[in-house]
Amino acid sequence: MKDSVLMIDARNIFRKVTRKIYDFSPEQEQNILAIVWLYRGETGRYLELVSRYCETMLREAESSVNSGDENLFNQFCQKMTLFLDTARPHIIRLSGDYAAKEIFSELEGENAQLSKEINGFAKGTSHELKLWEKQDTSNGGLKKAVDRLSSLPDSSHALVTQVDLISKLANRLMETCEKEGQAKGSDLWSGRDLNRILKDAEGVREELIFDLKQVRYFWKQAHWLVERFPDGTYRDVEGLVKRVSRSEIAANDWSLTPGRYVGVAPEEVDEEFDFEEALRDIHIELEGLNAEAVELAGIIQKNFKELGI
Repeated sequence: MKDSVLMIDARNIFRKVTRKIYDFSPEQEQNILAIVWLYRGETGRYLELVSRYCETMLREAESSVNSGDENLFNQFCQKMTLFLDTARPHIIRLSGDYAAKEIFSELEGENAQLSKEINGFAKGTSHELKLWEKQDTSNGGLKKAVDRLSSLPDSSHALVTQVDLISKLANRLMETCEKEGQAKGSDLWSGRDLNRILKDAEGVREELIFDLKQVRYFWKQAHWLVERFPDGTYRDVEGLVKRVSRSEIAANDWSLTPGRYVGVAPEEVDEEFDFEEALRDIHIELEGLNAEAVELAGIIQKNFKELGI
C-alpha cells in the first residue's frame, strides 16, 4: 500500500450539538477508524465493533423493559393512569360537547395501547437476547443479525412516538380543562395534584425516551458499517472513501482534498423525520388553536354587547 493513499471524506458524518456546533460522536469516530482497520486488513477489529454495537443495542432494549420497580415503562404508564384517575371525576361531571372530554378519551386509549405495545417490545427483546447467546460472529452471521434485529429499533422508535404523544395529550388536557373554565372552582379538580403527577411523569419520560433512542442509535451504527462494507472487507464507497494511487494524486496537481477523489455521496433520506408524529402534533396543536379561537370569539362577542354594538 506504499503507493496508495486512503481518502476519507467525513463531511457527511457528524453529530449536531447545537445549531452552529457539529462534532463526531464516539461511535462515529469508531466507524471512521473501522474503515482504516478494513483498509489494513484488520477484519477482526471491525467484526468486534459490529458485534459490540448489536450487543449494546440489546442491553439498552433490555434495560427499558426490565422487571421490578425500575421498569421505566411501568412507571410511566402508572403515572399516566394515576393522572387519568385523578382527572376522571371532573371529566365525568362535564355535560355537553367539550374538547376536554375528547382529549381525555384519546389519552385513555393511547395509554392502554402503549401497555400492549410494551408487552410486544419486551417479548421481542427477550427473544433476540436468547438468539444472541448463540450468535455467529462471523461477517455473514453478523450481517444477518443486523438485518434480523431491525425490528427492535423500529419498535423502539414507534414507542418513542407513542410516549411523546401521551405526554402531549396529558398536558393538553390539563391546559384545556383550566383554560375553558370548567375546572376553576370545581371540588373534583385538583390542579396541584395533577401538575405534580405530570412533573413526575416528565422525569420518567425523559429517561425512558433516552433509553429507547439508544436502541435505535446503536443499531444504526452497526447497520451503517455492514451496509457500506457487506463483505467485511475494504472497498471504495462512493462519497465516503477511496483508495487513491500516487499517479491519481499527481494528475490532480497533488491535491489532498478527499472530495476530489471519493465522489458525491447519494442523498440520504432523513429517517428520523416521522410524518405520522408530525401530523399528530399538528392535530393536537390545531385542537388547541380551535379552543382558543372559540374562547376569543366569546370574549369579543361579550365586549361588543357591552359596547352596545
